[in-house]
Amino acid sequence: MASTLTAAPPRTGGGNWFTRSEAWLDDKGKGAWIAAMVLAFILFWPIGLALLAYMIWSKRMFNTSCKKRPDLGLGHAMNRSTGNAAFDAYKADTLRRLQDEQDAFEAFLHRLREAKDKAEFDQFLQDRAAARKAATAPDTVAP
Repeated sequence: MASTLTAAPPRTGGGNWFTRSEAWLDDKGKGAWIAAMVLAFILFWPIGLALLAYMIWSKRMFNTSCKKRPDLGLGHAMNRSTGNAAFDAYKADTLRRLQDEQDAFEAFLHRLREAKDKAEFDQFLQDRAAARKAATAPDTVAP
């Protein structure tokens, strides 16, 4: 049984030369954009500067990639049945146990934060009471 892989059609059709060039560079990735910018700087620096400004403005410079990343479908794979009932039961039990451990750990962190907040607030109240007591205490002059 032969399987056929279908690739997304290139986005080079239609539009003017600028949109076709942009689509071609997007298909090649960020490296192609950087190479085009360097080449433009070498040929005529104002074009390279304009290309750099366009890359920054369109957020192509700082994205991880110009290409769209494929969806790996990991969320769907976690809920998918394997067909083996024993393994599916084991997987469900393990995931439930891990979820319980995560919930318990998050509850622990919440209690820890509350205890820390309470200790800090109590310290603030003590410091404020001490400052108020020092401010209201009569000044005694040593003879």
